[in-house]
Order: sequence, then C-alpha cells, then structure tokens
Amino acid sequence: MSSLPLLPDLLSELAAKALRIHERLCTEYGCPIAFFHSHDALSELVSSLLSHRTRNASSGAAFRQLRARFPTWEAVRDAPCAEVQDCISAVTWPEQKAPRIQQVLQRITVLRDGALSLDFLKTLPVREARDWLESLPGVGPKTSAATLLFSDLRMPALPVDSHHHRVAARLGLISESVPVGPAHALLEAQLPKDWDAQRVYDNHEVLMLHGQRCCFFRSPACTRCVVLDLCPTGQARLASARSPQASEPEPP
Repeated sequence: MSSLPLLPDLLSELAAKALRIHERLCTEYGCPIAFFHSHDALSELVSSLLSHRTRNASSGAAFRQLRARFPTWEAVRDAPCAEVQDCISAVTWPEQKAPRIQQVLQRITVLRDGALSLDFLKTLPVREARDWLESLPGVGPKTSAATLLFSDLRMPALPVDSHHHRVAARLGLISESVPVGPAHALLEAQLPKDWDAQRVYDNHEVLMLHGQRCCFFRSPACTRCVVLDLCPTGQARLASARSPQASEPEPP
C-alpha cells in the first residue's frame, strides 16, 4: 500500500475495521483518556521538538529545566545557544535541538510580525494549521499533530508514534512498508470526519498503549490480545507456533 490516496471501497473497509479496533481497545484501556497536560501551543511545539528520539522522562526534565532557566520563549530565542543546549542536555542530540528550537522561535517571530505565539492556529482549519506548522524547520507530521492535539488548542489532529505505527501495521490498517511520516495521513483518513479532539486523542492513546502493554516490538503477547481476531499478523504468528515440526524422514 502506498501513501497515495486509497480507493473509496478500500478506504471504507479500512475505516470500518479501524472503528472496530478503536472501540475494542477503548473498552480495554478505558476511554475517554484524560489529556496528560495542557501546554499552550508554542510550549507544546517546543516540548515536541525536545521529545524526538528521546524518552518522555528525559524530554520532560529538559522542558522543565528550560522553563526554569528562562522566563519567556523570547528569552530562549535570544539566549546564547550554549545556554539553551546546557538546559536540554538530558535529551538526545541537544547540540542539534538547541539551535533548531531557537531557529523555530525566530521563524515564528518573523512570520507573525513580532508576535511569538501560536494561539492564532485555533482560527484555521486543521489541515491549514498543520501545513503552517510543517513549514517551520524540523517540524513534520507528528510534531504538527502533537502541537495541535496535545496543547490547549485541542484540535483533532492525529499523531502517530512508533508504538501506534507498529500496531496499525500489524493489524493491517497500513502496510508495514509505509514509514511513520506518510502513515499519518493514511490513518487519519480512516477516522470519522466528525470526531472531536477527545476521540482522536483516545485513538492515538489506545493504539500506543496497546503497543506498550501487549503488541511489543519483540515477542508480542498475541494470546491475550483483545483484537487478535482482527489482526492478520497475530493470527499468522499463532498458526505458525501451532504447526507441527516437519517429521524426520523415515529410515530406508
């Protein structure tokens, strides 16, 4: 399956399957799931940039250190880069992320005629808001979606992390050959158009939680999976495990 638009019949079939999976996992993990924080959109953008290839605990610590050292995002933008890098030393590649964050803050300032805020995004359709964010250096589909959904803007944009992507691929919602970036548009297209931010958030969270608690990268726990009957990968794994070993050839 490519990242090109799907045929209507196939999209409808996948959307129906995605909804069944969503409902089953929501029962398993308890929807609605509370949002884990309510940063303003600019703070969420910075937090998301820090989180790339970094554990949540480390990126969270770096974000708090940054806020403790600098009173405003303007101060982060204008600080010596070495000081910003020192604040975020807990994350992966701080030497790259510090100048990138400052570059993003500078770019927003220019585009917004001196205003360092993303609150205006609330006035835009989701797709336009994502396109605006993705025009910034280093901002891709996951970061744009996280900024809109996780922040206090609460806009229905679907982020796809590695757990979410793995579970969706094993379930057959996307091809395993589709990278995480293009997977955003494919998986979002399967969700009902009238879903609000809470339902989109629940969808992301339950697929992510399933990847963390059952559909592991190595040795997924297929026998206790609540969507096993909808998962071609799990069914194939269990069928392979049940098949008898090839018998040894009889002696002549």
